Amino acid sequence: MKIYNNIDEFKPVKNAVVTIGTFDGVHLGHRKIISRIKELAAEIGGETVILTFFPHPRMILHPEDQNIKLINTINEKAQLLEQLGVDHLIITPFSRDFSNQKPEEYILDILVEKIGTKKIVIGYDHRFGKDRRGGLAELQQLAPVYGYEVIEIPEQDIHDVAISSTRIRQALINDEIDLANEFLGYPFFITGKVMRGDQIGRTIGYPTANILIEETYKLIPSDGIFAVKVYLDGKEYKGMGYIGHRPTINGMTRNTEVNIFDFEGDIYSKDIKMELLHFVRGDIKFESLEQLTAQLAKDKEDVLALLAKN
Repeated sequence: MKIYNNIDEFKPVKNAVVTIGTFDGVHLGHRKIISRIKELAAEIGGETVILTFFPHPRMILHPEDQNIKLINTINEKAQLLEQLGVDHLIITPFSRDFSNQKPEEYILDILVEKIGTKKIVIGYDHRFGKDRRGGLAELQQLAPVYGYEVIEIPEQDIHDVAISSTRIRQALINDEIDLANEFLGYPFFITGKVMRGDQIGRTIGYPTANILIEETYKLIPSDGIFAVKVYLDGKEYKGMGYIGHRPTINGMTRNTEVNIFDFEGDIYSKDIKMELLHFVRGDIKFESLEQLTAQLAKDKEDVLALLAKN
């Protein structure tokens, strides 16, 4: 997959089959749409193009809302789309100026001249342009003028997509990891670099890799212990993930860390991916490190039992 960080980097391709959206989560609903554009591209010997935006439009249009959290970072989204076999991903910097384009200008400038759209797959409720005046009707009206075809995504499929994105976020916050993963069609994951911590885990027999998550908009599930799989240096490991403030030692910051089973080595500054497979328990403040250690031993047993099912 070729990635373009600006629409001006893209050169029109033969028989471009296009869809537009934020695709947060790249979940099962989104995958229906991606399958459709791949089918259409195969029929006409074309190439698939996804036009997405970064930052997320809500971050620009509603900067006062600090609670906007996304299932994927932009890099995670790109990885998922590549795995699905998309040919081209255009990441358009979203700005107020961009949102203020007249709908007819957007269609001509972006879809026709810069992408060379042959077919566009779009939902009945997709809005674009100044004051969100553009939509399916405008695209259909100009289709014979510019020589592209509009394929409408059925209302039920759009409804499924909208519900899934919202439900996934709710599920992740409400300890329903299994449900979130079911909607996603893959395990929810967190990526980042391993950073040096205070090494308290090492002193009680449960050393952890602390994950630095630089993107503040990344949604992090509720606090607790998780059964996880970890990918590091191209290898897969089982592990026990933790998200929380470490109340037993009066921690001041919210940490994301993982105890990797059957692993030793210096991994500071390395890239790490942690898949959350099951929620084990919520965060607890213990009276002593001894009590915490005893609980972690039980947690590890529970994690291993859960992971044995995967």
